[in-house]
Amino acid sequence: MQHPLSLTLALAAALVCTAAAAQSDTLAKIKSSGVITIGARDSQIPFSYKPTGSGDPTGFTNDICLKIVDAVKAQLALPKIEVRYMILTSTNRIPLLTNGSVDLDCATTTNTVQRQQQVAFAPSHFVTNITAAVKKDSGINTLADLNGKTVSTVAGSTGVQLLRGYRKSGNIEVQDLAAKDTADGFLMMASGRTAAYILDDVQLAGLIATSPNAADFKILTQESLRQEPYGIMYRKEDPAFKALVDKTVTDILTSGAIHEIYAKWFTRPIPPTNANLNFPMTEPVKAIYAKPNADGV
Repeated sequence: MQHPLSLTLALAAALVCTAAAAQSDTLAKIKSSGVITIGARDSQIPFSYKPTGSGDPTGFTNDICLKIVDAVKAQLALPKIEVRYMILTSTNRIPLLTNGSVDLDCATTTNTVQRQQQVAFAPSHFVTNITAAVKKDSGINTLADLNGKTVSTVAGSTGVQLLRGYRKSGNIEVQDLAAKDTADGFLMMASGRTAAYILDDVQLAGLIATSPNAADFKILTQESLRQEPYGIMYRKEDPAFKALVDKTVTDILTSGAIHEIYAKWFTRPIPPTNANLNFPMTEPVKAIYAKPNADGV
């Protein structure tokens, strides 16, 4: 006769396995609930942001994710799917994805080999350079000019690690202040609390373009701490959902549909102020559209 404690432990283990299996089957989860939850941001212009501070987020990455929603709806033969949004941060995006709170992370997450140990990534939809934004009258023209100064970075972002690596190499000595989000980091620099803001060049372009004093700032476009690919995150160990997401994104990139989505957000006026980022496709971006991959850095 099996010991009661052994039976209890076996039952508990079975329940854990069942719960894990349910969580990893995203399509079954969506079919059962009729809901897909997108992890978004409120200030990552033009990728994922709230133009008016309220309502649902919009943006370049969000548009791609809505195409994924359409593909899910078609595959599951559902008359409709409710899209819910959850605003995430750089520090909680992976935990809330892996615990099932959100199904897709649709913002500006860099696809790194380290993160691939915890989550899966769709083929990259953007490539950026990590650099700095400064005030035009700051006298700062290179990263080396930051020596002895204070800079702002976003807590939990790859920019923090890259800056620390650059600092440890002996090139510069800087103090960094961690911001809660991208908008806060820009405000630190704009208000004079820091001399520079370390972030992806395209996000810096968005923050500057939508700033009341856009002409006061510049990006160190010739400087780069690293080139980074953005990817849409979803849970690991979910082959059916992976196949659908990856095929949808790959089709968008290789069919040419991405060009209209790109133009909408990077070379035309965008809400809420009708600012134009004037950020045409770079060669690295063109390359990943021609040959999609989710290799990471």
